Amino acid sequence: MRLKDKVALVTGGSQGIGRAIAARFAAEGAKVAISGRGREALEETAAYITGQGGEVLIIEGDVQYKEQAERMVDDVLSQWGKIDILVNNAGVNKTASFLEITEEDWDWHMDINLKGTFLVSQRVSKEMVKQGSGGSIIQMSSVNGLAAESDQAHYNATKGGINMLAMSMALELAEHGIRVNALCPGFIETRLTKPLIDNAPAIENYLKTIPMKRVGQPEDIAAAALFMASDESSYMTGHCMVIDGGQIIKLS
Repeated sequence: MRLKDKVALVTGGSQGIGRAIAARFAAEGAKVAISGRGREALEETAAYITGQGGEVLIIEGDVQYKEQAERMVDDVLSQWGKIDILVNNAGVNKTASFLEITEEDWDWHMDINLKGTFLVSQRVSKEMVKQGSGGSIIQMSSVNGLAAESDQAHYNATKGGINMLAMSMALELAEHGIRVNALCPGFIETRLTKPLIDNAPAIENYLKTIPMKRVGQPEDIAAAALFMASDESSYMTGHCMVIDGGQIIKLS
């Protein structure tokens, strides 16, 4: 087991990519805390993980609010006494053309995607420094943080910010043995992308932008997250790893 005796916190861990990561970590021996805004989805994912023999803690909370972000960390520390791995997966994406993005939508994306990542990262980093045993922090970015896509200027901006935050954190936290990396998924099957996937003509056209000609699965990202969380990536920090079936080749 590659994560035996490790404790991980996965924000946005009840659905999609977050759920896949939490389940994979638990299968590899980690104790996993999952946070999110919906109790029902959290409980369903927790039941799945425990049914597979994993150990899981569920935490209701919204990362955009400092007191809730800090409570998530407190709950994990209260339960297990430490945090070895953080995955900042909580995020939102509401498409709109640049000329039609409202201030409210801009702030919503910034507050959850970027500020929420900062708030949880800073608090967990402080705990990891106190623990003195290092750790791995994984920021969930996107290919949209490396190559712009139409109708997503606000989302693109947050993901570009997450990449730079990961690199900045890696630079400052390396002396404490804390590694910080970002994952940049391409088009992955989740509840947000399901409408496009279910539209046969639309998805057929979209797949033309992906050299591997398939939609990515949450498990594809979970496998990369496991590598980043484990000792197998012990000499890797400040890196933005792309998992996109080659899509960014065409985007760029």
